[in-house]
Amino acid sequence: MGRPPLEVGTYGKIRFNATKTGVRARASFRGHDGRVRDIERSGATEAKAERALKNAIKEELRTPSGSDITAKTRFHVVAARWLVWQERRVTAGKRAPGTLYNYRSMLKNHVLPAFGELRMSEVTVPRLDRFFPALIAKSSPAHAITARAVVSGILRYAARHGAITGNPVRDIEPIEGSARRKVRALTPAERTEWLVQLEQDPDACRHDLPDLTRFMMATGVRIGETLALYWEDVNLDTRTVRIDWTVVRIKGVGLRRTDPKTPASERTLRLPMWAADMLRRRRATAVAEHRPPASPVFPDSRGGLRDPSNTRRTLREARGSDQFAWVTSHVFRKTAATIMDEAKLTAREIADQLGHAKPSMTQDNYLGRGIASPRAADALESVWSEGV
Repeated sequence: MGRPPLEVGTYGKIRFNATKTGVRARASFRGHDGRVRDIERSGATEAKAERALKNAIKEELRTPSGSDITAKTRFHVVAARWLVWQERRVTAGKRAPGTLYNYRSMLKNHVLPAFGELRMSEVTVPRLDRFFPALIAKSSPAHAITARAVVSGILRYAARHGAITGNPVRDIEPIEGSARRKVRALTPAERTEWLVQLEQDPDACRHDLPDLTRFMMATGVRIGETLALYWEDVNLDTRTVRIDWTVVRIKGVGLRRTDPKTPASERTLRLPMWAADMLRRRRATAVAEHRPPASPVFPDSRGGLRDPSNTRRTLREARGSDQFAWVTSHVFRKTAATIMDEAKLTAREIADQLGHAKPSMTQDNYLGRGIASPRAADALESVWSEGV
């Protein structure tokens, strides 16, 4: 049986031999790239030669950039520094706060329990290949894909600082998504029945769900964008709304309006007539209650921003019977997209309405940039066959 290989970042037995001027010390070490190299140093005595050799090996293994992140640094230490870097990107407007929130959650719940105490050199392809299938079985392919993005980002950060020579995530098996479900949207009859159900539910009315549903199907906007809409973003004379913000909960700060998901999400949308009429009624109520223009169109009970997560929960509670058990806030968005598709709008026009950079995203996930097409408002007049 052969001699076991050296661990990465370690050296083997030091050998000594006498020279004319003193002692030569020799050893083999294995670098962070996995290659084994021989190295030697001389000194007047055996102790001095050994010390010189160990210092030389240490220098060879030291992080090339001079960073204090090395192959022996714990994963959780690098993860913390990577998060600080991501926070700076959020401040610079290069990363959405909601994305950072998702990264933190993924790290806390899944990634750090699996890798936190490992050294960077110990986060290997076999370990990664065991982790992601287990996460899929425990949670979902979507969670595994997010976890892969987080782990890969941390390892890239470590590689840039010289702690590792490459990113092992590149060598793991691809994560296959779950079979794509057929896009389902509310039919005209279901839209009417859904609204009737909400209006007959005191809790749903107390949480303002009927008008919230109307607005989301009138525009196809995301729930966070809906809840971030202020009256100053609404022009009832031109029947337009500016979608420039989304609502996220930031740890230690609370609910805040932040930049939307992507640059393509910033858009101006024209409203169907019935939706504009609904907003006029709401505006009259807001004025009567002395609410300023810089206040939410769909506020919480105290007039402030509503939490998207809590609003999704109230929507789930309002679904009632099994007939609408499949309905989520995203169904309203898909319903708007489907209506526009049936009205023969182009994929580009629908993508602009929804705030997608790529029409392919719209076609793949929602059918079944700037100023969006006015034809979208005309198509969405048909959301309620009997009016509002």
